[in-house]
Amino acid sequence: MKLTILGGGGFRVPLVYGALLADRGEGRVTRVVLHDLDDSRLNAVARVLGEQAAAVPDAPEVTATTDLDEALRGADFVFSAIRVGGLEGRADDERVALAQGVLGQETVGAGGIAYGLRTVPVAVDIARRVARLAPDAWVINFTNPAGLVTEAMSRHLGDRVIGICDSPVGLGRRIARVLGADPKEAWIDYVGLNHLGWVRGLRVAGRDELPRLLADPGLLGSFEEGKLFGVDWLRSLGAIPNEYLHYYYFNRETVQAYQQAEKTRGAFLADQQARFYEEMKRPGAAALSAWDRTRAEREATYMAENRESAGAGERDADDLSGGYEKVALALMRAIARDERTTLILNVRNQGTLSVLDADAVIEVPALVDANGAHPVSVAPLPEHATGLVCAVKGVEREVLAAAESGSRATAVKAFALHPLVDSVNVARRLVEGYTDVHPGLAYLR
Repeated sequence: MKLTILGGGGFRVPLVYGALLADRGEGRVTRVVLHDLDDSRLNAVARVLGEQAAAVPDAPEVTATTDLDEALRGADFVFSAIRVGGLEGRADDERVALAQGVLGQETVGAGGIAYGLRTVPVAVDIARRVARLAPDAWVINFTNPAGLVTEAMSRHLGDRVIGICDSPVGLGRRIARVLGADPKEAWIDYVGLNHLGWVRGLRVAGRDELPRLLADPGLLGSFEEGKLFGVDWLRSLGAIPNEYLHYYYFNRETVQAYQQAEKTRGAFLADQQARFYEEMKRPGAAALSAWDRTRAEREATYMAENRESAGAGERDADDLSGGYEKVALALMRAIARDERTTLILNVRNQGTLSVLDADAVIEVPALVDANGAHPVSVAPLPEHATGLVCAVKGVEREVLAAAESGSRATAVKAFALHPLVDSVNVARRLVEGYTDVHPGLAYLR
């Protein structure tokens, strides 16, 4: 089975390959094709993968190419993890937004809109190529903003594109762990959009254990989200929000923390990864150990500004292991082998949330089998969550319309309507700032 990884020179590709190495079942991936626009990054990642495979018999064969059509042709699965504009683009997104006093995070607020406007045209081109060159392939999208990009691609691929994210998985794992439950045996009632969802229940053997967590201040304050949001706010909500909702609930404090930081997250990662890729140009460098060291630093500093503003302290060691690669592998196994499972995924709504239309991509538990991912029926969200979901989905639709039409006015509308952008004039200045620094937004007229 052939797996094509778009963004194959990306830093986290070894996580995906490591998951593949652990899969010894029938019908497993036997060939991995890395695609990237940057030869040197492809070579660096290929070296890491080579060291990973050295001690594993029958490891999947790895090849690399800068030819997108060659990479896609005949693929069974396509894993998309591209970053249009690179980490330098992410740093620019943060800088332009913070200069206007609003959030520049890569998936939330102004930064997420800018990233989406850059990425959607490229993702649509990929979707059209997949439909032409690998019509039977399943596309697993990890490209951010994941929900928005998945919806853009679904307009050309239908339900054969499925978005994944590790945030809901990590959140469910943390809640189960603090309750003393096995995450594999827990049913997580999670509903929302990508990076905008809530855990409303966690069932073990048919019993909802979340009320027990909410009733115990000690337990509730003992894990990442309890520290980040505070016990009182979680009890007021009656649910556990995805960590990215910290940008909404504590926006002023987070923007201030970002403005005061020595470096934004994007600038930090750009410098950190530049050092790694530069080190990989030395023939004798130990690729895997250099990658492990860099990854550990990356994970430990994740959402550092949010944790600092909340006084949440350092991340727990158990939260430093990622998880999206395990979701990707479980998804591929379920489809390729009809190993039925339930995963929290980004899929088309199909009537699951009545406040959104059938084609809106949402993030909910889905039953996965050989025919793809099927969203599970869920109870309606409370009004405060419904309002936020509808507002952000409306913004996503304006982003898609701007990307399709090239309308600058529609791009301004997308920024202005976002809950975290507080002025139409700010929205106009954001569009001016982003078109000045991003050549990829020259299509906006």
